[in-house]
Order: sequence, then structure tokens, then C-alpha cells
Amino acid sequence: MVDKSALLQGFSRHVEKGDIVGNVLIHRALLSQLERDAREGLISGEIALDEIDKLKEFSEKYLFSLQVVGNAGGNPDEEIRRYCAERGCIIVTADDMQKRVCEFMNIGYVFIEPLQDSFSLDKFFDENTMSVHLKEDSIPKAKKGRPGSWQFVNLSEIPITSMEIKRIASEIISDIKYIKNSFIEIERKGSTIVQLGNYRVVITRPPLSDGWEITVTKPVTRKSLEEYGLSDKLIERLRERAEGILIAGSPGMGKTTFAQALAEYYMKLGKIVKTIESPRDMHLPPDITQYSKNYAEVGELHDILLLSRPDYTVYDEMRNDEDFRLYIDLRLAGIGMIGVVHATTPIDAIHRFLSRVDLGTIPGILDTVIFISNGEVDKVFSLEMTVRVPLGMREADLARPVVEVKDFLTDSVEYEIYVFGEQTMIVPVSKTKTNSVEQKITRAINIAIPDADVKYENGEYVVTIPKTEISKYNRRVTTKLKKLEKKHNIRIRIRLGE
Repeated sequence: MVDKSALLQGFSRHVEKGDIVGNVLIHRALLSQLERDAREGLISGEIALDEIDKLKEFSEKYLFSLQVVGNAGGNPDEEIRRYCAERGCIIVTADDMQKRVCEFMNIGYVFIEPLQDSFSLDKFFDENTMSVHLKEDSIPKAKKGRPGSWQFVNLSEIPITSMEIKRIASEIISDIKYIKNSFIEIERKGSTIVQLGNYRVVITRPPLSDGWEITVTKPVTRKSLEEYGLSDKLIERLRERAEGILIAGSPGMGKTTFAQALAEYYMKLGKIVKTIESPRDMHLPPDITQYSKNYAEVGELHDILLLSRPDYTVYDEMRNDEDFRLYIDLRLAGIGMIGVVHATTPIDAIHRFLSRVDLGTIPGILDTVIFISNGEVDKVFSLEMTVRVPLGMREADLARPVVEVKDFLTDSVEYEIYVFGEQTMIVPVSKTKTNSVEQKITRAINIAIPDADVKYENGEYVVTIPKTEISKYNRRVTTKLKKLEKKHNIRIRIRLGE
């Protein structure tokens, strides 16, 4: 009698090879469970039913009996063991737990191992392959290259059939038990996500998709932080100050690869590092514990991380409110956080936090935003809180808390974030506009006071006039500056220099 694990392992291939002979029994409780699974859209249920169809075909070809026995209902594994204990038949299984229980109950069993010619994803990949894309009735394709520089390549000129892609899905599921670090991460109606060694496999089927589809990804590069060529200033910040780090970028640009390198960097500094992933996609040393959000509630992960007290937690692929809330809560609790989000620009990544947290807490939650493009660090922002009049406002009583988003390397303000009315504003500070206005103010003042200096500081333009030339500051100069204030909606302040 076969159980579900034997069907998923590809029991029919063992029959076809002659490794196992004799009549085959299928328990009705198992058949009922497989029917429920298939109706609910679980791929494992459909694969197991397809295996039974193969056994029926082989029973006619190789002249053995295929019978459905027992009563529906109950736990299939328990019902199978009870039936075999009463009648002395042998259980065929690929499940270690089933094997152990059979030994304890003195029930005969055959434990099947994977065949030597079992399916391997390696044949689809070479050293440059990032991902493989298989869909029924379509030509198999592979994405080759590196993040930000890749191309699609046909793997065959013949479209893959529905039967072939189902066979591949079956072999992926059956290989899980025999490849280290392999497991079904998520199984939902119409989709299954599998971690198979270094491969991440996404299987979809109707009605979720319009046909069977398998997408397999494999990390092409594994880089250390030193290989990114980061500036000494940024390395020092990551080592000494950064505790609310956000890694952003478009899909496929290398965000997870950088997060992986950063996690290993902190581990080498003697920090305790843990990750939250969904699914687990990073390949890290054993010293770094990887948690799956699919196997624990958010509250459970929250308690585990607070009690285990890691120095840094890497939160890969933050998508929904629940992910952001957990990141925010852990960061406010004092845990160093490294979040990974999809974003087309660095400011878009910050924007995803604004609707989920008060503006005043943003710099405490996010202090460093690292934008990844084409596998390299493209932009780094730092966030600081100040109280002043935002750029473009003139009245002193309009002063308010302003979050300055600065280019970390140049320390220049690129965006201002503040609350105006009930709306949170993200206002770009245009360098072109600033420089243009500075030039106009400089021309207006230098006609009368050549040594005057003009600088943009904290949302206003400061004109510094040397003490020796203050007598030249007359009504005519004042009138010009007031016209510029009104025209460009800016604020100009006069300061006495040395």
C-alpha cells in the first residue's frame, strides 16, 4: 500500500524500473484527501493523483493489480497503518516519520530512495543563468547575465507540453526530501513555492494562472561588502551609526545580494544577526539564523527576536502593512534593522513608511537608505530631523519639524519632508533652482557690495556682509532683495560678517 509521500516521490518510476513488484493498494482515505487537495488548488494533490493515473496505466502494461481499499475518512496515514497492521500488507513510503512509526508498530514497510537518474535543476543552469522560465505550450527560456545586465535566451526550439511541465513539477516536489536545505515554503490554491537547495522554485497552475508555469531562480553572484567598493565614510557609518537601514531598488537589481553581504559583514564584526524572509532566499553561514514568516505568526517572530536579542535583523522583501509594522516595532525596541523593499527611486522607499508612522519618528526608524541599481550602490540617503521654516515658506511662524533627506556623501539636502495642514509633503530641493536664485541674489548684492557672500542654509538664503562694507547696504539694495523674495517666494536674511 502506498502513502502520499511515495506518490510524490515518483513511485511509478520504481515500478517501471522493476525495483518494486506486486499488487498495489490505494486507501480510500488517501484518495479522499488527494481529491480535497486538488479541488483546493494544491499542486501536491494533483501531482499525486497523476501518479495514481500512471499506476493504473502500468497495471495493465505490467500485469499487476491496482485496488482501492478501506473506508474514506480519518487521517490517511493512520488509516493506512491500521489497514496494513490488520491484513499484513506492506506500506511503501518516502516519509521518515511514517517509517519510524511502522518500525515501532512492527508493520512491514519499504522505504523508497530517489532514483539515480532523478531530476536535477542543474541541467537548466550554467554559471551565467539567473533564472529559468517554463510554461506549458511555450518555449523554455532562461535569463542570463547579472543584475541590471541580462538577456532572455531560448533553451529549446520546441514548446514544453503540459505533461512535461507536470513531470518536472512532480520531480521537484519529490526531490525535496533528499536535497539538503529543501522544503515547501508556501502552498496555496494554485501556487507552490519551494526552496530546493540553492534554487527557489515557484510553481503555478490554473485557475491562478492560465497554464502550468515553473520559475526557478538561483543566485548568480555572492559578493562580500568589500567588493562593492564603498567609500570609507559609508563603511564607517555602517559600522558605527547605522541601525535603521533600508535597502531599496527595482526587482532583479541585486538588493538581496547586498543585504546578504551586509549580514555577513555584521556577523564578522561579532554581531548577532538574524533574518526574516518569505520565502527564505538568502544563502548565509550557519551562524546567522534564518526565520521564515510563513511558518510563524508576526507576534511569535516579534517575541522570538526580542527574547533572543539580536544586534541586527535583516527583513527581506517587505511588502505589506504587517511587514512594515514588525520592522517599525522591532526598530523602536532598539534592534538594528535592515529592511529590503522594492522601489524605483530611493525617495519612493522612504515614502512607503510615511503612511505607517508619525513623521517625527522617521529618522529614528530610518537613518540610512541605500539604493541598489545594476548590482551596485547607486545612492545613499541619510535622514535628520530639524525645526525650521521649510523651503518656499517665508513667515517665521510657519516653522515646523522638517525631516531633511540628504545625499550622504555630499551632505546636501535633496528632499524635505514635513506636515502641511493634514498632509505629509515630500518636497524636492532643486539644486538648479537653488543655484539660479543664489546667482541672482549674488548679482544684486555684489553690485554694491562685491565681498558679500550668499549661501543657502536651513531653508533660507543668508547674505553675509563684511563689517567694513555694511555702510554700502542701502535702500536700493534692500529693494532689490525684497523683489527677489517676492518673485521666488523665498526668505533672505542679512548677517554681519567679520
